[in-house]
Amino acid sequence: MMNFKLSVPASTANLGPAFDSAGLAVQLYLHLNVEQSDRWEFVHTTKLLPDCLTYEEHFIYQIAQRTAERYQQNLPPAKVTISSDIPLARGLGSSASAVVAGIELANQLCKLSLSQKDKLQIGTEIEGHPDNIAAALLGGLVITAKLTEDDLEYVHLSDIDLDTVVYIPHVELKTEAARKVIPDHFSKNQATTASSISNVMVAALINGDYEQAGKLMERDGFHEPFRAELIPNYQQIKLLAKEHGAFGTVISGAGPTMISFASKERGDQLAKKMGPLLPEHQVRMVEIDRVGLQVY
Repeated sequence: MMNFKLSVPASTANLGPAFDSAGLAVQLYLHLNVEQSDRWEFVHTTKLLPDCLTYEEHFIYQIAQRTAERYQQNLPPAKVTISSDIPLARGLGSSASAVVAGIELANQLCKLSLSQKDKLQIGTEIEGHPDNIAAALLGGLVITAKLTEDDLEYVHLSDIDLDTVVYIPHVELKTEAARKVIPDHFSKNQATTASSISNVMVAALINGDYEQAGKLMERDGFHEPFRAELIPNYQQIKLLAKEHGAFGTVISGAGPTMISFASKERGDQLAKKMGPLLPEHQVRMVEIDRVGLQVY
């Protein structure tokens, strides 16, 4: 094998009302440096990563092994050095980034020649829904639909011209806990209204009408009303961000991070104004990643 490097971006999902169907890649990254070796070894070099376990227990190895077995291939050993600036359990797609990295690790080591659709299908089967996987894989904004277990459709939009500001609290929120508070059933009227809001929000993004898109982001009926109580300073962040020029502010994925969308010339200014107001959060502007998974 040849030595290589992988880079996978973080992602935010839902954008408010586009629940489990919209994913946007942002410029926080998981990096893997892969070197030929006669045995498996994983080395973590940054503090945001969990404790480094035996290689059999390593999540990325498990994904790679699962992918190799899917195609009846043996996974050759390698030394994998990992760094990351994606916080864990904060709603920024750390799990999806690791899944994409594991799939690509197997793709490279076993020379599988997987297509993007193949990778998206495998990742969705593992994650359960395609939003973060698609964004981490393709970059930009990806609108996805899981029609059946083995039938996915997506539209990739790479020209969304916005800055994003994230508010990352110093507490974790597991996706499982955030999903438990969402009702199992909605009335026909509730589902129709929430779906309509999502449709118009996405159409506004495509048209570049970010003011309308931001307004509709904050009118979600599928998950935010139920998750709001789990998110530190939920209402305060939304109100303050609006006062300082954000088009809209929503929960990033399952939370607890929140994310604001602002025009290109206002993102950095918004972050600088919001930081001192939220001392219990890490506040930073992050650019949209437009390329997704990269192999060097």
